[in-house]
Amino acid sequence: MTRAFLFLSIALTFFWSGCGSTRSVPRNDKLYTGATVTVTGASSLRERKTLRNDLRALTRPKPNTRFLGIRFKLAFYNLFYKARAKSLFGKIRDKMGEPPVLASQIDLKKNIEILQNHLENKGYFRAKVTGDTVARRKMVRARYKAEAGEQYKIDTVAFPTDSSTISRTIVESVKNTLLKKGKSFDLDVIKGERTRIDAFLKERGFYFFSPDYLLIRADTTIGNYLVNMYVAVKQGAPEEAMQVYHINDIFVYANYSLNTARQDTTTVPELYQDYHIVQQKKQYKPRLLAESMQFEKNDVYNRRQHNFTLNRLINLDLFKFVKNRFEVASADSPKLNVFYYLTPRPTQSLQTEITQVQRSNNLNGSDITFSWTHRNMFRNGSHVKLSAYVGSDIQFSGALSGYNTYRTGAEANFAMPRFVVPFFYIQTYGGYAPRTNIKFGYDILQRQKLYTLNSYRFQYGYFWKESIQKQHELYPISINYVQPLNVTARYDSLERRYPGLNKSIEPQFILGSTYQYNYNQLASGLQPINAYYFNGLVDLSGNIAGALTGANVKKGDTAKIRNTPFVQYVKFEAEARYYHKIGLNDNWASRIDVGIGLPYGNSVELPYIKQFFVGGTNSLRGFRSRAVGPGIYVPGDTSAILPDQTGDIKFEINTEYRPHISGPIYGAVFLDAGNIWLVNDSNYTHKPGAQFTSKWFSQLAVDAGVGIRFDITVFVIRFDIGFPLRKPWLQNPWVINQIRLGDSRWRKNNLVYNLAIGYPF
Repeated sequence: MTRAFLFLSIALTFFWSGCGSTRSVPRNDKLYTGATVTVTGASSLRERKTLRNDLRALTRPKPNTRFLGIRFKLAFYNLFYKARAKSLFGKIRDKMGEPPVLASQIDLKKNIEILQNHLENKGYFRAKVTGDTVARRKMVRARYKAEAGEQYKIDTVAFPTDSSTISRTIVESVKNTLLKKGKSFDLDVIKGERTRIDAFLKERGFYFFSPDYLLIRADTTIGNYLVNMYVAVKQGAPEEAMQVYHINDIFVYANYSLNTARQDTTTVPELYQDYHIVQQKKQYKPRLLAESMQFEKNDVYNRRQHNFTLNRLINLDLFKFVKNRFEVASADSPKLNVFYYLTPRPTQSLQTEITQVQRSNNLNGSDITFSWTHRNMFRNGSHVKLSAYVGSDIQFSGALSGYNTYRTGAEANFAMPRFVVPFFYIQTYGGYAPRTNIKFGYDILQRQKLYTLNSYRFQYGYFWKESIQKQHELYPISINYVQPLNVTARYDSLERRYPGLNKSIEPQFILGSTYQYNYNQLASGLQPINAYYFNGLVDLSGNIAGALTGANVKKGDTAKIRNTPFVQYVKFEAEARYYHKIGLNDNWASRIDVGIGLPYGNSVELPYIKQFFVGGTNSLRGFRSRAVGPGIYVPGDTSAILPDQTGDIKFEINTEYRPHISGPIYGAVFLDAGNIWLVNDSNYTHKPGAQFTSKWFSQLAVDAGVGIRFDITVFVIRFDIGFPLRKPWLQNPWVINQIRLGDSRWRKNNLVYNLAIGYPF
């Protein structure tokens, strides 16, 4: 500790010895440290604050960047500023440093003009801006004062009234106008209105129209700080921009190659449902390509349908490149020929994936997955994926070292790019092709010296998207059969010592259906100031089988399939998230996750693999995975078993502040709370306090912590440190007063380290 401190002190002394902020500033110049803007005259504090931030962001030049108030990049530059450009230190300076921003670079007159224009564009037509500089030793700041005055408001908005087709179409869009009576005059809103009208016209056949052909005039002479707006089509706009265009012929080049483009486009097309399909190798069935086309011959051009077609072709995952063009069919007719050029991807691929995980319970895990994919089985765009994996969790220390876990399995997934329903053909429209999925899987899990589990899976269902933000997943048939093998005497003795362990190895049939809905405002890649996420799940099992057999386990009537009882339950889970953007790069994220499972008929509890748990890297990060609950129950001796607590009811809430530190580095300060409970406590007499009651809120576990994230866009590496604030099983559950960060014993028993890929929510 002493050596590390001494080394750090020497390094900092050396670093700062040549890093004075103004060391590289010329003698006749000064270091520019930024600008301050004072706003007066605006009607509200919020309005003044917004204007102040906007105006300050417009000033130039930008001062040297800071991190934690320190100009590190300038310091690197100053340390080696005399080094030659091609020398080692010169390269370090140019790569890691930043030259000083000088006072001589300030152009007050230009900045004043820019700020003045911005205020006028926001409706402050009587604004006045002044500016000056203030020097102190070798540093200088710019100070600007903006007298905003009263902001002009919109009084009336007039749209075209002539009888032309384009004017009538514009009037149809008036109900969605952005120019509202009483709203502030804003040039950005006016530009948005032009874009909105252009998009509306593009949906109705005006292919060659442009926002530049719209003129929006403002009359500020009516008094009382009011303005009248007049929307019109510019005189002299080209004739083709005023015409409605229809679709003529549609050509699809399905084997297009950039290297052999001329050969690709000279093949005789095949006519299929008014679509001209051009492909030399007959690699795709014409029906597959026709289903992707959202245009038909003689349709009015529609930009939305145009984009939907491109989206469908891309989401088939068959083509490396997808592009298209439109051309006028003839000079005397407003019709368009459409051309789609599709460059195929390799039909087959092999993939190997290796993962390594180190868990907080001393388990070190690894998985190797091999997969083969065929993207165009039967020439109809169907995907076939065969995969197999092997994996293990090996514990090198702790009470259960040597009780390792080994996993292996295989899965076959067949996905068709359409709804496949017996006896029906469903034609779908929109930008996303639905998929029908058929999955078969087999898994075998061996807990060394304890037991072996076989699991067989089959699913038949559908996946489809309404939009990029809304998606659905429905599996009307979902079957899972679990069969225990080789249960050892050692595990039997553990089960007698810790009743309830046998729940994880019970043989059972799960015959059910699942439906999941997801709404994600961040899916488009753009984050608004406030964004929302919702995921809802409905999981049903054993309804038909239970109705046919009349099973009622509470009356001793347990129905079985091949000597294995099937389970009956209804399970619901809902997860909601809220993201709030603070400034340019800081974010606040919150989540609430609620789930409940109700066993009935042939079951008195949810099957083990369907139960809820909390704790771990994506849950309560101050507690180990599956180590909390149910309720206020806690095992008497946890040294001989791994944490494995599950329940029928779950409540969890998380909140996290994510400040931007520098570049791809983000921080985190978080607070988590939650627990699980049992519905029928009578089935778990060995777990006192586990049942859900009206006192559930007082049984929440709470933790807090900090973290750091490396967000490099492709993926996020996350490291969190959490510690408990409240342990509900204790007589005095709040343990905040027991925090001893300097005590190594406390750290060993309470700090939980979480290393993961991706954000927790």
